[in-house]
Amino acid sequence: MDISLALDAERSVELRAAVRFPLCVPITICTAMGDLPAVTENISANGVLFQLANPLQVGSIVSFTIKMPAEAMGTPTDVVLHCTGRVVRCTPDVKTTHVAAVIDKYHFSH
Repeated sequence: MDISLALDAERSVELRAAVRFPLCVPITICTAMGDLPAVTENISANGVLFQLANPLQVGSIVSFTIKMPAEAMGTPTDVVLHCTGRVVRCTPDVKTTHVAAVIDKYHFSH
């Protein structure tokens, strides 16, 4: 059975490959244009949503480091995650810009 036939055409359905976790921490986004301060909104195994003052071009390469709080990770100490990815969505808002990036590569450190 084709799943698209089973979906109601009147409502929007969003399918996710990974669960998102709300996480609000300051980060620095490294881009070809320089480093930009940002704040995360949520994170999943596949990507991150963050807020920036200015938009980024969809498809641009970004790198960032997130210090994951021990309480959120269930670990005795904070976990530092170094990520490289691509911008897949950029949505300007009244006060900020919401940027979604897929995580292509990552590694942990202490």
